[in-house]
Amino acid sequence: MKIILAPDKFRGSLTASQACEAMAAGVREACPEAIIQSIPLSDGGEGFLETLVQATQGTFHEVQAHDPLMRKITTSYGISGDKQTAFIEMATVSGLALLQPDEYQATQTTTFGTGEVLKAAIRSGVRKVILGIGGSASTDGGIGLALALGWQFFDKNGQLLPPNGASLLHIHRIESPSPDSAVELLIASDVTAPLFGPTGAAHVYGPQKGASPEEVELLDEGLKNLAKKVADQGLGIGSLAEVPGAGAAGGLGFGLMAFAGAKIRPGAELVMELTGFQEVLSTADLVLTGEGKLDEQSLQGKLIGRICQEAQKRQIPVLALCGTLAAKPSRLKEMGLSYATSILNSPMDLKKALETAAEQLREASFWAVHWYGIGKN
Repeated sequence: MKIILAPDKFRGSLTASQACEAMAAGVREACPEAIIQSIPLSDGGEGFLETLVQATQGTFHEVQAHDPLMRKITTSYGISGDKQTAFIEMATVSGLALLQPDEYQATQTTTFGTGEVLKAAIRSGVRKVILGIGGSASTDGGIGLALALGWQFFDKNGQLLPPNGASLLHIHRIESPSPDSAVELLIASDVTAPLFGPTGAAHVYGPQKGASPEEVELLDEGLKNLAKKVADQGLGIGSLAEVPGAGAAGGLGFGLMAFAGAKIRPGAELVMELTGFQEVLSTADLVLTGEGKLDEQSLQGKLIGRICQEAQKRQIPVLALCGTLAAKPSRLKEMGLSYATSILNSPMDLKKALETAAEQLREASFWAVHWYGIGKN
């Protein structure tokens, strides 16, 4: 029996690669004769960089940049083994995980550091750059990234504005830089939010980045202003603000399209293509997947939902293991999962759950594969 291990990260405890290791240990105990193939996956958020560098036999490259509050840090981007494609994980330089909870400031944080990393990647000589933009700390509409690439944003008095969310409402004029080396830019994101409005970047994601109700309204108005100024100056094609994903990462999706000519792709779909998941799946008997929290969002075009879509085409069962199971059984079945369970086997606090995640996942993998084997026989 050939079993594909294709988990996402278990946020706060296991990377996708570590999850694969724990799953593999459990599977070997349950079915020693199984052929196991591990394919760590990501939807564009944390773990995106490691997943794609590993999948393409690539290399990591360090670069100096600035974090969401403009503090200097050392981060890295990846280059594929054939040296044609660079990979950037926005969360490693402009992510919320880089801040302490008392530092969450949606109006003051910036994507400037992501722009610095993008600039370095472009100048490395690659033909394509793929950016995973999950886990953002900012709501700056991408003007931070744009500033790092040479764009400038001025208020009505001709004063240069700082690259943060608070500046969005005051943008009066935008100046473009001299053209740099042209490369293909792809955004990997499974967020489909528009730039502004009730389902946009500020209203949906601003509060978790520290925005008060008043700041949410100001940021939303600022994003509207940014979209208007971009349209007035003829940047981009059509109404970029309405493109699904324009509101991803606090509007960074919009900024990358408007100021860098990027195109958005569903993150899970793109990563599955780059890792060769479909090809490996064609010879599989079973897929074991998982993530930290399995809920309705997981099933609506996110990673596990897309795994189910591909597996259903070939009538391959998919078993899902997670830290928290927060979706109705009927929905799990509807989306194509044959089995789903939490890996927690007893009541425990969050600290212990995170500390013992690898062992819990190993045990859950054992039982999932064991019972699958009994049921099949």
